Amino acid sequence: MLCFHGYGMHGRQFTLLEESLGQQYTFYGFDLFFHKQTVLQNTELEHVKNGISKADLAQLFVDFCREQGIERFSLLSYSMGSFYAATLAEKIPEKIECYITAAPSNLKPGRIITFLSANKIGNKLLERLALSDKAMIRLLELLKKGKIIDKKAHEILFREIATPELRFSFFACATYLRFLKTDLPLFIRQLNKHDIPSIFIFGKRDKSYPASIGKGTIPKIEHAKQVLLDENHDLVKQNFAQTLTNLLS
Repeated sequence: MLCFHGYGMHGRQFTLLEESLGQQYTFYGFDLFFHKQTVLQNTELEHVKNGISKADLAQLFVDFCREQGIERFSLLSYSMGSFYAATLAEKIPEKIECYITAAPSNLKPGRIITFLSANKIGNKLLERLALSDKAMIRLLELLKKGKIIDKKAHEILFREIATPELRFSFFACATYLRFLKTDLPLFIRQLNKHDIPSIFIFGKRDKSYPASIGKGTIPKIEHAKQVLLDENHDLVKQNFAQTLTNLLS
């Protein structure tokens, strides 16, 4: 099972599944681009702005699987990681046994993320904010004062942009998502054409990516299950592990 974590996390996010599913699966967790130990050979700004194509991303994992002797695999993703998993579903569906995703932000990223990643003006604005020492921090303060975000959200976001390195990573991640935007019609066709069982997991109290974002996509997928957990966006916990174990055992 190839595992793709959420923003600000790392490749070991799903280790809690090993106790109950370790006999059934070998888990491979990857630090995604601009996270932990995954560092580009060229980190110059202009190179980062070029992003990565879906074909190149898929080829990276084809090569990895060839080296590991993996013929077919399942996919597990959470939040931002869903963009990566969906790319593999689009490009190499013939290799996928099962597709599992939690809080799948790729189904409907939201206006802010779309503006900052897919919109050229928005991405340029984010670049200027990220490369400034104080602009992004001041913006967060304004969002809190204007009650656009609450205190808890402010604390979480501040931790993600507290240093120049973190601000650059935030910009780089958003930029890469522009190139990995899910082609939903193709995504649906590939899952159906290759009869891939799919599980979509949502948190009942997740205000960022509620279950409603899947209503235009999940019913069109023939072998899809939708699961609602009594969790918020931070749902990769023991309840998640137990539920997934019950579904896969």
